[in-house]
Amino acid sequence: MHAGLGEASVNVGTWWKDEQALQRFICNLVASELAALRPGGAALPGFPWEAGMHLVDDLGADSLELLAIATALAESLHMQESGFEDYLLARANIGDWVRIAQASLQHFSATLTFRTSGSTGQPKPCRHPLPLLAQEIDELAALFRDRRRILSAVPSHHIYGFLFTILLPHALGIDASQVIDLRGSSPARLARELQDGDLVIGHPEFWRAAARLMGQVPAGVIGVTSTAPCPAEVIRTLEQAGMRRLIQVYGSSETAGIAWRDSATSPYRLFGHWKRSEQQEHQLIRMLPDGQETAYSCQDLLQWAAPREFTPAGRLDNAVQVGGINVFPARIREVLLQHEDVADAAVRLMRPEEGSRLKAFIVPKASGIDQADLQLRLHTWVAQQLTTAERPKAFTFGEHLPKGGMGKDADWIIDPALQPAGGAH
Repeated sequence: MHAGLGEASVNVGTWWKDEQALQRFICNLVASELAALRPGGAALPGFPWEAGMHLVDDLGADSLELLAIATALAESLHMQESGFEDYLLARANIGDWVRIAQASLQHFSATLTFRTSGSTGQPKPCRHPLPLLAQEIDELAALFRDRRRILSAVPSHHIYGFLFTILLPHALGIDASQVIDLRGSSPARLARELQDGDLVIGHPEFWRAAARLMGQVPAGVIGVTSTAPCPAEVIRTLEQAGMRRLIQVYGSSETAGIAWRDSATSPYRLFGHWKRSEQQEHQLIRMLPDGQETAYSCQDLLQWAAPREFTPAGRLDNAVQVGGINVFPARIREVLLQHEDVADAAVRLMRPEEGSRLKAFIVPKASGIDQADLQLRLHTWVAQQLTTAERPKAFTFGEHLPKGGMGKDADWIIDPALQPAGGAH
């Protein structure tokens, strides 16, 4: 496909005129921001939220939280370009924010900003001109042109969810009422509600749970997964249950989608507006709608099977995946070293038989310290300092960090007797 815009994406620039879609976007963003501001705090009401939902009276937002949420929405929709951002603080219910956002987007809607997960510290804003997102929508619309409904387990204010639950249905002519939020529902409910022609948008942990609980899948159902590699055994289980295919999308918050595949054993195929750099080994080239090109540095080592086909072969930035989120053990180690009782630390992803979270090896400053007490205090410490995905779930203690025969850092085995119930999962 050429790098310019195709028929499917011609009208995506008016996505915000769909009030139901815009309201879902705003509700997802508000919920995410409040959850980040209240780690371990009060629970929020389940979705969907009505237009009359009041941020102060119903969600309990105080003045500082309201300012933070309004700032996040203004940044995401570039409301500073229209000057409408101040109106958000004068109105405090979802319906008013939808109308203010529509008025702002009427003046400027050419660029959106999405944020990374914040695994390296402060979440990073990623600006995306809408015409570049429309390039991907052209290809996704061709790939999923026969879909009738979209069922989603991902939030619509993140770039992956925005592409698949707002722009894609807009391009395909799928009414917003046929975009169904699966979050908060069990995979068993999903199995009961699936219909032929459905497109299900998920992530690896969602599909892992679905593979365990779903029975037979109606013919014609297609799934999509992104944010992390999906285990081959999960894909096989879903296919054996009757799913037509599970599409894996490779990309990031910085790049949007880069490539896709529909088999765990096949290489990824570049979308038409991407190509391999001929000058730099770890670069990809994006062809822009105006014919220009821009280079992006890869986060992964890519092994090329053909000029437009590759397989990821490990992170270049030493990130690991926890629940579909990139986390950086080196950063988490630095946080642990700030604890007054920690002399040294190592952080690793658990072995498959241990669980799917992070584990930490701790060298205490004092010898003979009560390890059970220190473990409890460390769990409290990381809950205050780190996001859920970053928090080690198992701690091991010793006089020095584990080393291998060549003096290099080595892995260690979790001792279940030292862990609280459920601590390693």
